[in-house]
Formats: sequence, C-alpha cells, structure tokens
Amino acid sequence: MRTHTPFTCTVVLVTASLLGAAGCAGTDSGGDSAAGAPRTVKPVAGCGAGSWTDPADLAPDRKPARCDKGAPAAQLLAKKRKITVATGTLSAEYVAPLQVAVAKGEFAKEGLDVELKVLPTPDALPLLAKGDVDAQWAAPEAAVMNGVNGGFDIKWVAGNFSPDPTSKSGLWVRLKDGESADHVEMAGRKMGTMIGKGSVIAYPMDTSLKKHGGGLDKISFQQLGSADVLTALQNGGVDSAWLLDPIWRKVDGDKKYAFLGGQPVGEPLGGLLFGPTLLDKDPDAGVAFLRAYIRTVNTYFAGDYKSDPAFVAELAKLMKTDEATLRSTPSMRMDWEIRKGTTDRLQKAYADSGVSKGAPVPEAKAVDRAMYSEAVGHKP
Repeated sequence: MRTHTPFTCTVVLVTASLLGAAGCAGTDSGGDSAAGAPRTVKPVAGCGAGSWTDPADLAPDRKPARCDKGAPAAQLLAKKRKITVATGTLSAEYVAPLQVAVAKGEFAKEGLDVELKVLPTPDALPLLAKGDVDAQWAAPEAAVMNGVNGGFDIKWVAGNFSPDPTSKSGLWVRLKDGESADHVEMAGRKMGTMIGKGSVIAYPMDTSLKKHGGGLDKISFQQLGSADVLTALQNGGVDSAWLLDPIWRKVDGDKKYAFLGGQPVGEPLGGLLFGPTLLDKDPDAGVAFLRAYIRTVNTYFAGDYKSDPAFVAELAKLMKTDEATLRSTPSMRMDWEIRKGTTDRLQKAYADSGVSKGAPVPEAKAVDRAMYSEAVGHKP
C-alpha cells in the first residue's frame, strides 16, 4: 500500500437523469484498474462469494452483490479527510445511501468528514476533468463520454441502483383511438423529458421505442422541468413522457395511458465518476469511501428496506419527502457493481440520437471496477 500523505479531498457527486458513493480511489484489482502502482487486495470478513457477481451476467433476476450486515468493516485512515459531496438533489431515493451513511456515521468510522452539497450537473464535469472537483454522482452520459474522447481523465467506478421489476418508472404514452399497450405507433410522437437525448435513459428509451415502430431518430423531444412533464402529458402538450418514481403512479391504471418500458432490471445506469485526483492522488480515501458506501447498502438497503416502517420514516425525514409517497413505490435494488457492456449500449443510443462525437469509447477506458472490488476483497 502506498504511504499516506496529508490531502484534502473535495468530492463532488452530481446526480443526472437517474440516478451513491464517493471518495478518492485507484486500485489494480478486479479487471479494469486505475493508473498507479498495484494495490494489495486482501480477503474481507463478511464479504464472501456473494460480494462479487460476474459483470457479464445480465440476467434480470440476478441478485445484486451483497456482504453481511455491517461488512466490510471500517478501516480508520491514518489522517482524517474532509470530503465535500455535491449532488444534484437530496430528495431522490437513489441518493439515500449517501444520506444514511452520513447520518449513521459510516463515513466517520473511516476517518472521513463528509458534507453533502447540492451542485448543478453542468458545473461539475469540467471541474472534474481539471481535478478541481474529484468525483461526480452522475452517469456515463453523452457529455461524459465525449469528454473522455477529448482526453478527460474520468472513469465510472461504482454503480447505484436498478429498478424493482414491478416499478413502472419509464416511458409512458397517451393512447390514440384504437391503440393499446401492445400496439402503439411511436414514430412521429413528441416526447416530454427532463433530460435531452444525451442522457443515459436514451438507451432504455430507444429500446422501448423500437418495439413500437419508433426510435430516437423518429421522435421529437421537448425538454421540460420536473414539475411539468406529467402536466404536459396529461394536457396534450406532448404525446409521451419519461416518468420517474413516484410520478408514474398518477397515470397508472388510467386506460388513456400505457407503460412501454423502463430501465433494464438488474443494470445500473449511473453512479460514481472519478476524476484524476481520485484516480491517482489519494486512493486510500477513495477505497474508504467506497467501503462506507457498500457497508451502508449491506446494512440498511440489502433487501426490501421499505418493509420497515421505522426506516421509511427515517428516509422520508432525510429526503424531506412525504412518507406515504416514499412507500408508494417499491424498494430500489441498490447495486454498487457495473455490468459489462453498459457503456457500449449507452453509446449506441447516443449515436442513434446524434449526440455522440468521435469513435465509441472502449469500456476499459471508461470503466474501472477495481476500487469496489478492493473494498469487498475480490481478486481477479
């Protein structure tokens, strides 16, 4: 292991369309390794075979990786790090593991003083590339992949979640006469969305559209505020919309609307991006952050966490949201791992929508699974 040096790490995690952890990391385990000297990977108590899944396993019913409750155990850093974590929102459920980790002292156990701070997504990417900001809680969106193509030293190092199979967060359409959920002609429709074509939801959206005679190149987009998407769908301003949890509950069961598909089950599309500071300068703090994040998932989000009324009440308070609203949607599958080929599929959708620039970025240049594999003690 490399020698600790005094280092203040500013970590900015920015949510984008969908999409929890941050730190300063860089290792040489589990396949795609960050730059720098190889790191020692040791077995971790409580993290057995189930703490790592084959990235090539894309089965919808794949069980996400899990360690025992309370694992991996904290390893206090020699020097305390101050880490600022910025996120596009603190009210989205996929940010909840970060909030719980702070509230329960999981970061503090590692010697990390973590502050969660809201920061708009567009402000973070250039700062991340320069090393002024060390991480983003976001996704490998078109702007990120274009940046990597342009020389940015950025990698996707951990996932966040995939939806419950019963969730209907995704593409909804207002049906025309004679149409049904099984037969909808999507070509020529107007789509209402909070995010443009360069978002990671372009991938599942394109998949759903092509099942119904559409495609990202055959529809028009109208970008709307989060509060306006549903209203535009209901009043006829747009023909279809991408509705998130729990907004889709407003139209579920109404025969005027049909759900056409959402994010692939078992495949996280966002999570943690590291820049040059975290990839190269202070990997110990990064692994510590990932360890705390993973421990929080294993301890508080391992299964159907919404079956515990007391925990739902605690989450609602942290997220500043209505408890009944939080209970109205199924628990997310919190998942720190990254599936094989996700960035390839995303870039195909970006190309279809005309927002990608240059040749596709190889997965090895965009993804690094080494840091979370070290945190759970997985050796390749």
